[in-house]
Amino acid sequence: MRLGVLALCALFAWSGAAAQEPASWGDNLEFATFSIAAVDPETGETGVAVTTRVAYGTELLALMAGGMTAQAALAQEVAADSGARRRQVGVIGLDGRGAQHTGDRTNPWAGHRAGMNYVTQGNLLEGPQVLDAVARSFEESAGQGRHLADRLIAALSAGQAAGGDARKGRAQSAAVVVADPRPDVSRRPDRITANINVCEHPEPVAEVRRIYDAVSQTLGYRDLQQFTGNDVWQLRVILHALGVYRPDADSLVPNREAFLLSPDLVQAIDAWRAAQGLSTPANGSPPGLVDRETVARLWAALAEQGKEIEVRERLKRWTAVRR
Repeated sequence: MRLGVLALCALFAWSGAAAQEPASWGDNLEFATFSIAAVDPETGETGVAVTTRVAYGTELLALMAGGMTAQAALAQEVAADSGARRRQVGVIGLDGRGAQHTGDRTNPWAGHRAGMNYVTQGNLLEGPQVLDAVARSFEESAGQGRHLADRLIAALSAGQAAGGDARKGRAQSAAVVVADPRPDVSRRPDRITANINVCEHPEPVAEVRRIYDAVSQTLGYRDLQQFTGNDVWQLRVILHALGVYRPDADSLVPNREAFLLSPDLVQAIDAWRAAQGLSTPANGSPPGLVDRETVARLWAALAEQGKEIEVRERLKRWTAVRR
């Protein structure tokens, strides 16, 4: 992917077979997809995003690696392909210039769009508005400070919102793959950064977005909050009884701040977890982690010190159900 990007039409069986496996291979197979292949001239990133299923043309990439332009490489491959009338291909080089082929026997609606630094193509779509939306989304995101993978997924989402694949009611797939040639960006020798593939899903494009946002930790992928509630107060009382939280205080006051998961309480939790041999932020756990295992160990520690019943009695009013 450092020398060029290739997107081919997806393989899909129009029979009642599973979405990823044709009932039989041959000339009567129905193929469908929409995809976008693109480059970012500012970063050197190259990428492809596709719905349903994609195959990559290693021969085309090899020709381009040998110095051929995208147009010349595709023309050579199409001329030698006896099934070219049923084929749909889009390819783009690092110079931002692409080439496309949509055979006259591909499934309608079929077509392609192109602009500087991208090519998008699809068949068996709801209509031309699908690729129009893909192209518009990608063009409008240029120069907006966004990663190429983010822009590609947004383009797929726009196409999906415009109607997407004409087939409905079937589990489908989507994927995005991006490579970045810049040093110290990718940890992999092939320079791949984003590589997300969602198969057999009712909303594959949305799932690709969810995974990308979670992996990149993009703001909004989760709800951020500072926890507050009776359980936080219970935690304070338990850690105080164990001598971990404010050991010099004779008692704790249940004021408003006492119900907030504060930094000093987080520090006490982490110190106790470390003493118990549990994972801490030092080895990858989030600060202040209190899961079910932690709670069970806290109560076990109270029992060992003979304080469990006393603490439970104190906390009864805070755990009572009054509805």
